Amino acid sequence: MNSRTVLAPDFRVADLGLASAGRHQIRLAENEMPGLMALREEFGPTQPLAGARIAGSLHMTVQTAVLIETLVALGARVRWASC
Repeated sequence: MNSRTVLAPDFRVADLGLASAGRHQIRLAENEMPGLMALREEFGPTQPLAGARIAGSLHMTVQTAVLIETLVALGARVRWASC
């Protein structure tokens, strides 16, 4: 029996070529979401969600991306399913 296991990627991206444009849109959305950005700034260093495992399923928008990145910045391990 072969002891090596080949794992599939942990994610699927429809068009990775759009990543830089998506990052730009996320940065714009961050400016429109001061509450989440304040949470990152205030609580990010203390990692209050360290050890938390959060799963979600919601349409992927730039606002959803800001939420996910905020959860990660606060220490959570996040898994997301979207269409």
